[in-house]
Amino acid sequence: MSARTHTSTRTPAAGVDTRLPWWALALPVAAFVALFLLIADPGQAHAAAGSGDPAVGRFLESLQHTLSR
Repeated sequence: MSARTHTSTRTPAAGVDTRLPWWALALPVAAFVALFLLIADPGQAHAAAGSGDPAVGRFLESLQHTLSR
């Protein structure tokens, strides 16, 4: 005995808005542009060699020494 399959032909409810809000597109675009500008202009990034807390340097050296064992 075969069972009948019920196929639903539902129509979308009236008054349902399926459009995205403006910020759903604007925020990802703004984030992409900001990250792209950071990558595209590496001349603004300057290394701060020697300027900083010497304790940070000692910590990084001890961390490297510990990890290399």
